[in-house]
Amino acid sequence: MGEVVKNGFEGLRVLSFESRRGTEMAKLITNAGGVPTVVSSMREVPLEDNHEALEFVREIIAGQIDSVVFLTGVGAQTVLRVAESANQREAFLEALQKIPVVARGPKPVSVLRPLGVPIALTAPEPNTWRELLQVLDANTQNVPLRDKMVAVQEYGATNGELLAALRERGAHVRRVPVYDWQLPEDLEPLRKAVRQILDREIDVVFFTTSVQVRHLMLVAGEMGFAEQVLRSLNHVVIASIGPMTSEELRQNGLPVDMEPSHPKMGFLVNEAAAKASAILREKRRPA
Repeated sequence: MGEVVKNGFEGLRVLSFESRRGTEMAKLITNAGGVPTVVSSMREVPLEDNHEALEFVREIIAGQIDSVVFLTGVGAQTVLRVAESANQREAFLEALQKIPVVARGPKPVSVLRPLGVPIALTAPEPNTWRELLQVLDANTQNVPLRDKMVAVQEYGATNGELLAALRERGAHVRRVPVYDWQLPEDLEPLRKAVRQILDREIDVVFFTTSVQVRHLMLVAGEMGFAEQVLRSLNHVVIASIGPMTSEELRQNGLPVDMEPSHPKMGFLVNEAAAKASAILREKRRPA
């Protein structure tokens, strides 16, 4: 295992399912005194058939959409690329300027605002669909929903609760699926992580998106170890990036031992490093 820095995690073995920022996550864990295992659990795949996104672009330009909710920055960028592929980028941006645009968090804002698209509303932290609904409810004059066609840019998995809540408020909802999350092409690292969890070779597990939870349990189930993984995870520290991921964990029967004060990777690692040893001692205390 080699020499371990005796601070923070104090040599605890930390598993992360980070994909795009895996190298950064491993460095953060190491700097905090942990021994990292970083396993990519998903890949972001643009939809092979972008008819939905292209039709959405055309509907915006034609004035058939009354307001738009952008849930992710990557999704906003993908829609812009689709518009550009159809030589409609400028017309799309001009049309967006004429209707209320709502952003779930700062990432869609950072994509759209520099392009001249005004953002009517942004959900406050932790930027879940619940905060999104709250800010919509508090601003019905700026962004009316009743009898309006509201487009929702989705982020892989459909948020049925959000769509149902919008419909309850009288909106006509237009789903815009833009990209999807799929399992990695090589599943062996994920399978190895499952075996490490079962063999009690992990002390702390990070989850930074709900998709990671679903994919871990999917692979564990395919291996025939779903129940065993659930039991084994009760003996480690489970650290969740924020409420949406925590909700997914609880729906899968898993405890959430901590969330950081801000839903950022650096906060997650540093605050977990400060708390993990004490949480672990408590969880592993003999009955």
